[in-house]
Amino acid sequence: MPSPFKSASAAPGPGPIVIVGAGLAGLFTALKLAPLPVTVIAAAPLGQGASSIWAQGGVAAAVGEGDTADAHAADTIAAGAGIVDAEIAHTIASEGRARILDLSDYGVPFDRGTAGAFVLSREAAHNANRVVRVSGDRAGFAIMKALISRVKETPSIRLLEGFGAIGLVMADGRVSGVRLIKTGAGADAAVATLSAGAVVLATGGVGSLYAVTTNPTAARGEAIAFAARAGAIIADAEFVQFHPTALDVGIDPAPLATEALRGEGAVLVNRTGDRFMLAIDPRAELSPRDIVARGVFCELKAGRGAFLDCRHEPGAKLEANFPTVYAFCREAGLDPLHDLLPVAPAAHYHMGGVATDVNGRTSVVGLWAAGEVASTGLHGANRLASNSLLEAVVIGDRVAADIRARKSVPAGYPEPLAVDAPLAIDLDARAALLSRLRKTMADHVGVIRDGAGLATALTVINEIANAAGSDPVLANMTLSARLIASAALARTESRGGHWRSDYPAANPALAHRSFQKVNAQGLIEPLAASSASRRNPKPTLVRSSA
Repeated sequence: MPSPFKSASAAPGPGPIVIVGAGLAGLFTALKLAPLPVTVIAAAPLGQGASSIWAQGGVAAAVGEGDTADAHAADTIAAGAGIVDAEIAHTIASEGRARILDLSDYGVPFDRGTAGAFVLSREAAHNANRVVRVSGDRAGFAIMKALISRVKETPSIRLLEGFGAIGLVMADGRVSGVRLIKTGAGADAAVATLSAGAVVLATGGVGSLYAVTTNPTAARGEAIAFAARAGAIIADAEFVQFHPTALDVGIDPAPLATEALRGEGAVLVNRTGDRFMLAIDPRAELSPRDIVARGVFCELKAGRGAFLDCRHEPGAKLEANFPTVYAFCREAGLDPLHDLLPVAPAAHYHMGGVATDVNGRTSVVGLWAAGEVASTGLHGANRLASNSLLEAVVIGDRVAADIRARKSVPAGYPEPLAVDAPLAIDLDARAALLSRLRKTMADHVGVIRDGAGLATALTVINEIANAAGSDPVLANMTLSARLIASAALARTESRGGHWRSDYPAANPALAHRSFQKVNAQGLIEPLAASSASRRNPKPTLVRSSA
C-alpha cells in the first residue's frame, strides 16, 4: 500500500510563472528560473517580512575538511527522531556544497579564513563544524541583501510588492491563478486575481499563530490553508520547533539568541545559577532544540527563570562575532558581559507544511512549494540547526529545474490584476480574534501539550473561525491552526518537537510521517500511513497526468 501523498504532474500550464513569497526560497527560485519571465509576489518591500533575513546561525553544508554529505545526512536523520526521509536527507546534503557556491557567486560574503576556506561554526546536534556563516550571526541578512541586489538586476524577474496571497484559483483540476489582497489596505481591501500556469509557494512558516515567536508578522501559515483547500496534502503539521533561547525582553517578534552562542560556550542557568540542562541531557546546552526548549519551558513554569550566561568568553566576543544579538541586548538595556540574558522558548520553525517531493511538487497540478511552507521530509520531527536555509536553496534550485525542463516557451508576465469587489473587514474584530488565537495556540498547542488542552484549542479555534466572518486572513490562519492542533491530537506519543505530557514516550508504531487533507466540506481528514511507510517514511511518488 503506497503512502497517501502522490505528487502531481510536473507539467506547467500555459500561463505565467508566479512565485508567492520573497524570502530566500522565493528569490533563489526566481534567480534559478532566469531567463524565464517570473513574477514574485511580496507582501512587504523586499527584505521586510521574510524570516530568512533574520536567520542568525547560517547555512549547514558539508564543506569543511573531513566532513561529508553522508555525515551531515546522518546527523539530520538522528535529530529528526525517527521519521526523516533518509533519501531526501542524503539528496539535500549532497547538493549543499554546490548551493553554497551559488550563493557565493550571487555575492554572499561568507566568512573565510586567511587561506580562503569557509569559517565554520558548530551548532546543536551537529557532529562537525559545518555551519557556513557571515559576520558571526548575520547570515540571513547578508544572504538576503545579496539576493535582493541580484534580483533587482535580473530583467526576467518582475516584483509585485504590497500584495498578500489569500487563495488559489483552480480550473480543470489545476492551478490557474492566485487571489491577492493589498496589504495594509484598511477595512475596504480590494481582492484581485492574477493568472498563472505555474505557482510556487515560498511563503514561510506559521510562527505568528503563536503569542511568542521569532518570526515576522507575515508568517501566519496562510498558504498551508489555501493550498489545502485547493486539494494539497499537508504533512507533519504537528511538528513545530520552538527556539529555546529567544530573548525574553518584551519585544514582538522576540529576538533570538543564536544557537551558535551556546556552541561558543554560553550556558543556561536559572535564577539561582544552576545549570539545569546538565541534569536533563548529557549534551546539556548542545542538546537538540526540542530538549533544550522543554528544559527552559519547565524552569519558567516552575518560577525559577531561565537565563543565557554569556558573561565569560562568549560575552567578550559578542559585539564582534554576534552583532545582531548584541544590538538587541543593548536595546533592552542588558550588558552581556555583566548581565544574565532572560530567555524563553518561541515558535521558530514549522517542520510540517504542504507535502512535496524532492523537486518541490505538491499533490496539486501546477503547484510547487519550497522553503518553510513545504514539508519534504528532511526535518522529520525536529529540524537540525541551520538546515532550513540549506533546504530552501536546494529545493528552490530543484523547483526551478523542474519547471525549466518542461516550460520551453516563456509565457510572459501575468495580465494586469483583475480586481474583484472590495472586501469589508472589521480590523478591530480581527485584532481581538487574532490575539485570542495566538494565546490559544501558545497555551494549548505549544512546547508541552496534552489531549485535553488540544481538544480545548480546537473548540476555541472553531469559535474564532465562526466569528471571523468573511475575513480571508483569519479564515486561513484558523484552518492552519486546526491542521496543527488536529495532527497533534492524533499523534498520541511524544516525538521531536511534539511533546505530549499524557503520552510522554515515543510509540514505535507511530514512527512515520503524518498526512492530512481538507475535504469539500472544509473538514480535516487524516490519511492513514501504511506499514511500508512506517519502515521507510519516504512517500511513493506517483505521476498523474496534467
